[in-house]
Amino acid sequence: MEDQQLNSPVDRFIVEQIDSVPHLEALLLVWRTRPKKWEVEEMARALYVKREVAERVLEQLAQRSLIRRADDSSEQYLYEVDAARDPLLERVDQTYRQELVRISRLIHSKASVAVHDFARAFRFKKD
Repeated sequence: MEDQQLNSPVDRFIVEQIDSVPHLEALLLVWRTRPKKWEVEEMARALYVKREVAERVLEQLAQRSLIRRADDSSEQYLYEVDAARDPLLERVDQTYRQELVRISRLIHSKASVAVHDFARAFRFKKD
């Protein structure tokens, strides 16, 4: 990764919050179609992945407060409204559309999901 890329808020967001291309595509689908509620099975079809993969992706995005469950018992997810984050997601969406290969390579060049999950366990959070 070049230093220039990491100076971009879009690239920093992707490096810090996105573990795979399906994570990014799921987030952008939910964001673009807000306030629509997405069923796990519907997301699996949209991403061309197995239901279990879509469920894991959506749950991980929810754990990062990027999206949320429609309610505690639901298998529906929707965008976690955040007015401060919306302009960034608009830029992420635009950048991904214009620079699909570069953004995909950025995601694939990162450490494995397991390494990121391990590191996240040690982050301090404001509650």
